[in-house]
Amino acid sequence: MNKLKQKLNDFNELVMFKHSIFSLPFIFIAMIVAANGWFGIKLFILGILAALTARNFAMGFNRYMDRDIDALNPRTINRPNVDGRISASQMLLFTIGNALGFILVAYFVNDLALILSLPILFVIGSYSYFKRFSYFAHVILGISLALAPIAGVVAVSETITFWSILLSIGVMFWVAGFDLLYSLQDIEVDKKLGLHSIPSKFGVEKTMKISKIFHALTVGFWLLFVIFSGSSYFAYLAVLISALMLSYEHYLVNKDFRKIDKAFFTVNGYLGIIFLILIIIDNFF
Repeated sequence: MNKLKQKLNDFNELVMFKHSIFSLPFIFIAMIVAANGWFGIKLFILGILAALTARNFAMGFNRYMDRDIDALNPRTINRPNVDGRISASQMLLFTIGNALGFILVAYFVNDLALILSLPILFVIGSYSYFKRFSYFAHVILGISLALAPIAGVVAVSETITFWSILLSIGVMFWVAGFDLLYSLQDIEVDKKLGLHSIPSKFGVEKTMKISKIFHALTVGFWLLFVIFSGSSYFAYLAVLISALMLSYEHYLVNKDFRKIDKAFFTVNGYLGIIFLILIIIDNFF
């Protein structure tokens, strides 16, 4: 029993389960707006399972592909995929299992969800390859999480609405923007290993400017989402608070690079939760 518990903890550390907080709020935001309120317990459970299996697949595949790179990075050398706690074959089985789980969940959602399940897996798995040859990798990561709102509206209405695309583009720039800041930690390692990241190519100052532009676009597209979805006051408040929180995130990183973890995990985690709460209020009260 202790060995099983330890192995589960190792996989939890491998995929950083607590970071699912980034993807879960926006799939439910889309579902609530599409349903104009509550969308049912079945879709609620399937939505959670879809988000978790998709993220576990993406993280498992990324850790599997990056095990050679992580072994050369002081920041990642103690990860389970590097120090031997989880073998390559175990990571591969975990990744395949979650991919099949995601497809199975899509089957129970609706026909369009099932059709889109394989393309979605292809996109979210491609990030691991892109950073080896393209600076576009940060945006690919953003697109991966931006698929969550699309999946949410497909689950509820079996269609893709214009406002859900606007919401997703905002999520894409949001994720790409904070990934740029997070990647500043690995700038020297990326240069040494020849990895394609914007920080290693353009330096700290230009990277932070690009991140600010991305986050300005985030706010703009989320504002358009509110307008075109016909949402009301609390949705506008969600966009305003998001803008303030993103500004605070940049303030933290500008002030002290050691605050990158706080900016990345704490600020962005609360941003998604607050946005979701305000959308719930906007649609239920």
